[in-house]
Amino acid sequence: MAIPHIFQGSWITNQTFADLEPLQIFHRQLDTSVQVKEDLLNQHILFRKCFSLEKPPAQATLFVTADDFYKLYVNGHFVAQGPTSCYSFSYNYNTLDITPYLHEGTNTLAFHTYYLGYVNRVFVSADHQQGLLCDLIVDGKTVLSSDESFKTAVHTAHTAIGEVGYHTGFMERYDANAPEVDFELPEYDDSAWTNALKRKHQRYTLKPQPSEMVFTESFEPVHTEVRGDTLFADFGQTLVGNLFFRAKGPKGSLVSIRMGQELKEDGTVRHEMRCNCVYHEEFVLSDRKADAFAPYDYKSFRYAEIKLPQGCTVVPGSLVFQARHYPFELKAKFLGRNELEKKIWDLCVRSLQYGTQEVLMDCMDREKGYYLGDGCYTLITRCVLTKDFSLFPVFYDDFLRTKFITPTLVTCANCGLVQEIGEYPLIMVFTLLAWEHLTHDIPKIRTYIPAMKELLDNYAKDYAREDGMLVNLDKWLVVEWPDNFRDGYDVDLQEGKLNPVAHVALEAYYIGAIKALNRLCVLCGEPIYRDSTALEKTFMKLFYDREAGLYRDCESSSHHSFPGNMFPYFFELIPEERFKQNALAMIKEKRLTCSLLFTSFPTLAALQRDGEEELLHDLITDAEAWPKMLADGATTSFEGWCRESKWNTSLFHLTLSDAAAFLADFRPGDAFHFSLPEKKQNA
Repeated sequence: MAIPHIFQGSWITNQTFADLEPLQIFHRQLDTSVQVKEDLLNQHILFRKCFSLEKPPAQATLFVTADDFYKLYVNGHFVAQGPTSCYSFSYNYNTLDITPYLHEGTNTLAFHTYYLGYVNRVFVSADHQQGLLCDLIVDGKTVLSSDESFKTAVHTAHTAIGEVGYHTGFMERYDANAPEVDFELPEYDDSAWTNALKRKHQRYTLKPQPSEMVFTESFEPVHTEVRGDTLFADFGQTLVGNLFFRAKGPKGSLVSIRMGQELKEDGTVRHEMRCNCVYHEEFVLSDRKADAFAPYDYKSFRYAEIKLPQGCTVVPGSLVFQARHYPFELKAKFLGRNELEKKIWDLCVRSLQYGTQEVLMDCMDREKGYYLGDGCYTLITRCVLTKDFSLFPVFYDDFLRTKFITPTLVTCANCGLVQEIGEYPLIMVFTLLAWEHLTHDIPKIRTYIPAMKELLDNYAKDYAREDGMLVNLDKWLVVEWPDNFRDGYDVDLQEGKLNPVAHVALEAYYIGAIKALNRLCVLCGEPIYRDSTALEKTFMKLFYDREAGLYRDCESSSHHSFPGNMFPYFFELIPEERFKQNALAMIKEKRLTCSLLFTSFPTLAALQRDGEEELLHDLITDAEAWPKMLADGATTSFEGWCRESKWNTSLFHLTLSDAAAFLADFRPGDAFHFSLPEKKQNA
């Protein structure tokens, strides 16, 4: 492991932020007493530093971070962007080899930093902490560190003209006449800029970013078409990143850009997207030779329309999609059975390749959220496909850090918005079974067992009633989402309401997590966490309907739902053999029409584990599941089986890429055995 870098530089910022006291923005989800002050929005703050080298460097390493984010240019070349969002008490910095970009004589570092200013799922922002920190080491010597000799300015080319999603970001007007345009070029004159200021409050504990950085690659459109005053472009697939082009025209001309994931019936771009994002930006031209459209924030789209005023043109060959994503190398083998399964495989692989950003977020448009529940299944699938397991400890460490908000953890990590969903941390416990199965890295797994014990202890302490069942959670419970895929689950799951009724899905998750942890303890050579026998008996007594041979949704209901039986089946809560046969019959009858983001993976995993291969492949290729996405024109996995699955369907959502995990040579279903290992148990 590399020795952490000790920064010589200081956190620098501009006059607006220099003296601001950091705000405390974290609280429990139901706590309305915390009032967040969101008075500084959409701040684009630039920094520049020129320096000289006597000779070309043999090795030049830049250690850098920013709050909320930076984009780095060296001598006019875009180099990198980061860091992955994180909390100030465990803040990421990046280590960059910039040797190829430096030369003898004068060199220029230029940074475009960003402070969003909203409490959302993207950044830890709205906390009044903005700034840049860096050290440059050349051939073993520190040649510069961030200090007040850096020049700074606000990038006035960027003006917000609309919001995206749930305070997720801004649509902007980019004005090529702004004096800060071309700030990254060495010849740019920054003499009118002010000197940076040191941050008065520098409350960070720094660590090297444990994951790789996103990179950018360019895609040309597969089809372009001039439609009157509008240039239409289709990039052939939904991607994540930015539209880039150069345009010429009279000074002050206003170019309108609309982007979307689908087309309207008349063939125009649906920029008012069904995921509740409006992708409309503007570009004001200057009288230069050719202006570059340079948006900062990324979006998820396939199509674009560029409406050009009279006398304006797009420079031929300049139009590209600058896609950004996490490194991806497919190493798994496809073990599907037919051409349809290969199409599903390709859909899911492409989704994970181009959809994974700094983290495993759910969607790259509406929320850009790093979700614990969704993320567990996406994490497993991505690791199965790449056979790269480095994101497992990153994922677990990120979410375990959220215990500073509540010991039973929160839904989204590394962001300011606090949401709590009761099942998600329990999914995290049994996902360790997949990690152990895929890697057999017992020493590493063992390091997480104390945290899992602590998590389950806190669930019991805060929510367990006398018989051990969990009730009155001050967390939202989703069971399945959206609610039209719950198969009439007969429990009031209204968000923000404490539910005093014990119900089958939550209790199955809880007992399943205990059983998973017991199994892991034995595999690691440790005593079991807790005997689950009494809890299992209570569970079956409360919920199992022996006459029907199925589980009821809750202790006060007679309804038998799909999720209410799939979770007990997955967690091997089998009161009698008849239940297993009835569960399989329910799957054959209802298929995945009553399953989506949270029931599908456990159902498929249980089938693979139990050798039900024909039914597994039958479900994956069912016309109402992944083939329905394909029939609906999907190039990446949707947030549902079709565009109309929910009121705000994202057409690039990573959770349902999980079909690929069950078509690969690594079999994740084999991980999910919840009884104690037989030999260890007998010993």
